Amino acid sequence: MTALYVTSLAEGAGKTTICAGLAKHLPSSGKKVGFFKPIIADIRSSLEAVDQDASFIKRILALEEPVENLCPVISGHSTLANRIKEAYAKVAKGKDLVIVEGVWRQRPGGKPSEACYEIAEALDARVIFIGNYSAEASKEKLINIYKDFGEYALGVIVNKVPLNRLASVSTDSQFSEAGINILGALPEDRTLFSLSVGEIAENLQGEILNSVEKSDDLVENFMLGATIVDSGPEYFSRKVNKAVVVKSERPDMQMAALETSIKCLIINGNTAPIPAVQERAKDKNVPIIITKGDTMITVKTIEQALDKARFNNEKKLNKLTEIMGNHFNFQKLCQELELSS
Repeated sequence: MTALYVTSLAEGAGKTTICAGLAKHLPSSGKKVGFFKPIIADIRSSLEAVDQDASFIKRILALEEPVENLCPVISGHSTLANRIKEAYAKVAKGKDLVIVEGVWRQRPGGKPSEACYEIAEALDARVIFIGNYSAEASKEKLINIYKDFGEYALGVIVNKVPLNRLASVSTDSQFSEAGINILGALPEDRTLFSLSVGEIAENLQGEILNSVEKSDDLVENFMLGATIVDSGPEYFSRKVNKAVVVKSERPDMQMAALETSIKCLIINGNTAPIPAVQERAKDKNVPIIITKGDTMITVKTIEQALDKARFNNEKKLNKLTEIMGNHFNFQKLCQELELSS
């Protein structure tokens, strides 16, 4: 039985996203795949969000283990290795491979936490490191940390790569000269970092007036309809799959937005739109979200929600499967793990 430890240099690098993509693909090798995400007690995180992530991957893999076993809270640093092994044994039974989602934390002074290495060592795991495409310093750091893990290191994934840089990242000489496997250079994609209509309403503490069945639809763009000079339809046609934030006293802008490619209409001021707007939204099956805040509060709340967007949507999974199918070297991964591809 093999443990595949997926970790990153920073929060928000896409660990859960990559784990979901692996969970979607690896069972096709004919192997029984499990999942494990230990939560170290002194690392602050939203346990609710962790449970949502674990529940999503539990569904992908059709696992029988309860969520609390998939992402147990581990305390006691002096006995971390033993506690990790005990918790891991509960989910590893009967599995050929367990995907382990890890953490990478910086201590004061910039030195890495020892927890990541301790977990990899305790589970005798192969380790994949995820780094976001950014500055040269980030790449050098990724290379140095990879080397520190010695025989446990399996490969790296560079995530959120601009389309025009994919080829150069995939063939980067610094990685190859350091003897590092580049398992994937994954392009940035708005779908993977979008919010659903339901998530927008939840974060805004808003009310969805109609078409609640569209709550899982993903919103890729946002537009403001506060003060514009262009005619409404021309302006709102500039972006597709969008949410439009507009004041309650602007039914003209609301109607104009509804005539374009739109996922939901967000109306500020805690006032329902006029009947004509509501009827048009129902005809086009476009949800209307009513919020109490003003435009500035709404925009700020959406920006904060985008920074914390979770990967727990089937439509995101479909897009991820397509991306990883084209840009991730599953054949190399299976060879390293001694799995049939």
